[in-house]
This record gives sequence, structure tokens and C-alpha cells, in this order.
Amino acid sequence: MSAPSEFWKGHRGLVWSNSAASDSVHIRAALVRPRFGLLLDIALQFGLERLRSEWKELQEDETREIMRARAPVERILEHIEKGFALAAARN
Repeated sequence: MSAPSEFWKGHRGLVWSNSAASDSVHIRAALVRPRFGLLLDIALQFGLERLRSEWKELQEDETREIMRARAPVERILEHIEKGFALAAARN
């Protein structure tokens, strides 16, 4: 498990019980409580593929928490991907 990055200092409440949690733990916590701005920040910091990879791992456990987050996460990731594609097309 890797040490958490400096990025998480701005998002301290995400994994409040373990300030030394790894990036993966933080990302997965954000995914089960999806908010567009936070997931966008994570995608910008770690990449959309990392975000999608962590989401794929989470979905292996079919918990109520994951099922509840599924629709908003999928919608948010789709919007982020479209935004990245538009930004890339402009450059």
C-alpha cells in the first residue's frame, strides 16, 4: 500500500478515521459518496483511468452502498470523460 499523496490534505474529511490511508482508499471513499467536483479533482490529479479502475474494483462487491452509488458515479465519469475529450479537441 502506498503512502497518501499531498493531494488529500485538501480533502481531509474523506477518510477521517485514517489520515494515513492510501490513495486507493481515498479514491474509493470518494466513489461511494460521489460528488462531481471531488471526482473531477481526483481525475485531474490521478487520471480518469485510475478513477475508472478503482470504480471497477469496488463494483466487485455488490453492496447496497455500491449499488446506490452506481448511477451517479457512471453519470459523473461519463461527463468528466466528455469534458476531457472536448478540452483535448480544443488543443
